[in-house]
Amino acid sequence: MIENSDNTIERLKGGDRTVFEELYREYYIRLCYYCVKYVERIEDAEEIVQEIFVKLWDKHDELEINSSISAYLHRAVQNYALNFLSKQKVKDKYILVQDRNLYEAFDDGLIKLEEEELRKILKKAILKLPEKRREIFELSRFDGMKNSKIATQLSISVKTVETQMTKALKYLRIVLKDYVPVAIILMTIYQILDV
Repeated sequence: MIENSDNTIERLKGGDRTVFEELYREYYIRLCYYCVKYVERIEDAEEIVQEIFVKLWDKHDELEINSSISAYLHRAVQNYALNFLSKQKVKDKYILVQDRNLYEAFDDGLIKLEEEELRKILKKAILKLPEKRREIFELSRFDGMKNSKIATQLSISVKTVETQMTKALKYLRIVLKDYVPVAIILMTIYQILDV
């Protein structure tokens, strides 16, 4: 168990990787369990705690810890979790508005193809994606993996995953633009395929 002293904090501020690794090993699981009390999903909790440790290391020379390391880390988790929940609330409101708009688009008769025809066109378009881009897209949309997990699994950076997903979605929007409105394209890409 790592000692909770000024010396430990000073060593961390000085860039002592051993101290950082010891902190990570000692607190990671505890902080994840603590975070789950706020965000409920373990995946979200793990992401928040990882983000805190990344920031802790990136900003180690600027640290201002006036309490114990444990208290500092728990407070950071609490702050990040509350911020996450706030963003999630905004996102949920946006999704509700978009869903309402989608249903209105359906009601207005904006769909030019039947669902099955659209499915075939979309599947064909996905098969035309470059192999790595298609793999990233399928892991994200069909397997529900987060960008960080895809990056780890494929041994590439998260930025590469994001870039490839952006290119894939842009391509699919172009392929489908003559058939349906953009809002419906997005819904189709995310929901219609049941692969």
